[in-house]
Amino acid sequence: MGIVNIEDDLHEQLRRASKVSFRSINAQAAYWIKIGMLCETHPTLTFAEIIARELSSAGVSAPSLATSEA
Repeated sequence: MGIVNIEDDLHEQLRRASKVSFRSINAQAAYWIKIGMLCETHPTLTFAEIIARELSSAGVSAPSLATSEA
């Protein structure tokens, strides 16, 4: 583990985002770093595709969204 120096504005954004996503500031930073690395190493995939693959590899299966006809 190490220390990463980031700009104050980015730290403030991390703090705000961590509250919304119910993560610690460190967990939010780790999440953004991991997702950013996955996006860079798989540039042809969308964010949604990357998240779906990560959830699937963790054994998470979300039910299908029901479509309703009006």
